[in-house]
Amino acid sequence: MREVKPLKYNELDGLSEKQLKEHHDVLYAGYVKKIGEIEEKVKQIDLSSANATYSDLRELKMEETFALNGVKLHEGYFENMVRGGSKPAGKIIEMMERDFGSYENWENQFRAMGLAARGWVVLAYDMDEKKLKNILCDSHNQGGVWNTIALMIMDVYEHAYFIDYATGRKAYIDSFFKNIDWQYVDRVMSRFGDIFLEG
Repeated sequence: MREVKPLKYNELDGLSEKQLKEHHDVLYAGYVKKIGEIEEKVKQIDLSSANATYSDLRELKMEETFALNGVKLHEGYFENMVRGGSKPAGKIIEMMERDFGSYENWENQFRAMGLAARGWVVLAYDMDEKKLKNILCDSHNQGGVWNTIALMIMDVYEHAYFIDYATGRKAYIDSFFKNIDWQYVDRVMSRFGDIFLEG
């Protein structure tokens, strides 16, 4: 059974304890609960009733992608932040310079995508093209790209910032950048090892 991963902080620079607890303890935890419910219901479905127009199997499996991606995106989001943040260095900077021209070019595009997206912005490594990409996702199950590794995730749904910033998404993005844990990005890259040496 999937369990809620605990937050490793109570508050961040520009993100209050109330904002983070509502986001983590209510919203994210709700996705964890729902994916468990869906997985149990799928086990009980009469597979002979499967139909592309409508069937219990179709509906549950479609909603499974929404809930499961909701879990995975939120876990990455909460993991890739730490109070006070850290500075990017080493391989990730080299890759940004290669794929975006500079760190500043990457950051400018990522921030702009944060204003354009309805749900998520993901810094990902495309294993086929062997390069970094910023990916815009309007929903948990809309916009993701197959065969990529999510390195850093920013939630831009209103629930991620509304308590602290109301509709002030740009100010929230500023706070997000103050708290990025680039050492987490390094750890993700090290888990995949030689994949990043190919690019």
